[in-house]
Amino acid sequence: MTTNGAAGHVEQFTLDNGLRLVTAPAATGQVAAVNLWYGVGSRHEVPGRTGFAHLFEHLMFQGSGTVRKGEHFDAVERLGGDINASTSTDRTNYFETVPEHALDLALWLEADRLATLREGMTQEVLDNQRDVVKNERRQRYDNVPYGTALERILRLGYPEGHPYHHPTIGSMADLDAADLDYVLSFHERHYGPDNLVLTVVSGLDPQDVRARVERYFGAIPARPTAAEAPDATLDGPIGGPVRDTVVENVPAPAVFLGYRVPAYGERDFDVLHLASAVLGQGQGSRLYRRLVVERGLAADDGGAAADLLPFRYTPSLMLVNMIAREGVSGDDLEAAMVEEISALAEGVTDEELERARAVLERDHLQSLSHPSGLADTIGSCTQLFGDPELAYTWPQRWAGITTDDVVAGAKRLLTPENLLIVRFDPEASGASDGAAAAS
Repeated sequence: MTTNGAAGHVEQFTLDNGLRLVTAPAATGQVAAVNLWYGVGSRHEVPGRTGFAHLFEHLMFQGSGTVRKGEHFDAVERLGGDINASTSTDRTNYFETVPEHALDLALWLEADRLATLREGMTQEVLDNQRDVVKNERRQRYDNVPYGTALERILRLGYPEGHPYHHPTIGSMADLDAADLDYVLSFHERHYGPDNLVLTVVSGLDPQDVRARVERYFGAIPARPTAAEAPDATLDGPIGGPVRDTVVENVPAPAVFLGYRVPAYGERDFDVLHLASAVLGQGQGSRLYRRLVVERGLAADDGGAAADLLPFRYTPSLMLVNMIAREGVSGDDLEAAMVEEISALAEGVTDEELERARAVLERDHLQSLSHPSGLADTIGSCTQLFGDPELAYTWPQRWAGITTDDVVAGAKRLLTPENLLIVRFDPEASGASDGAAAAS
């Protein structure tokens, strides 16, 4: 076992099986936040096998060789704890916050399903959870206005066969084709202590936490073979403008613009993150002031219109999206949005940049203000960058960025050659009436 004490805030330990443990003190006492970042996400999937990383987010709660279906949730919730999970392109995350005296239970539950999940996996469990995920897709993607926007954006932003070409939810056809043998092999290839960052935020001594983690996880062997992610290399602009126009039953026109920007972690990503805040984060942003307040073209969504999809292992995407106000056409809204984005290359004021910096810093610090958020941010920085201290120092990355940097980034990246457009336009009233009459 190797130990490395990180200055100030966190302690790091690496178990003999490769598990990386990070501990940090909680600002509030008597609670323990347990956060597991497995290095597997939708980028590890291959064409024809999409949706499996997210499927496992569900399967991991369906019992193991020791724990029956639903007992993990029940055990945590009976203690008044919180528990959940999420999947992204780059990782799958499981987390719970429990009373400090229940830390051993939380660690045992997590270690048990890592070690024995395949023993509890049956065709019935797979069929049930596949149907749950398919229903989730219907509810969140297929049957809600603008629900397929992200899927369409990824198709335009990343070429066919690229590991970021598809969303984490996967396709109906691929989920239907899932078989038990492949599901079991997916867990064996990706779920091992050597592919795990475990973060515990609590009031306990780090050596005490290490001993507990060693007790529950230490005997779990590393994976026989570490899975490799498909090549995500991608250079140059999108080759735009490229467009996907959708005419369907939506309440108003909506415009989604995307630009390919550097990978999460690169300095130019931070530059474009500030640019997105200048453009469309908060009611002081350009898009809100000019297109919502002054020109009345876009609906008031609270001031959130621009942000970055932070991809660590391939170019990220800057997304700008707005919904038209009643009586405003999609064409007019799109033209106005492109005009405002283009104007960023003409200049940014010091006041705008300081406001943007404050917005990003506020959001980051809020994420650290409770044990669960702190544990998640530390897990992210450790899994993606190998540096848990970044959770505390990340705002320093924005401090040295100037208005000239933002303008230069906009000139280089926010161009027509690097633009994708996804448009949703309502069906004509006659077409809608006709469809209603036909049904």
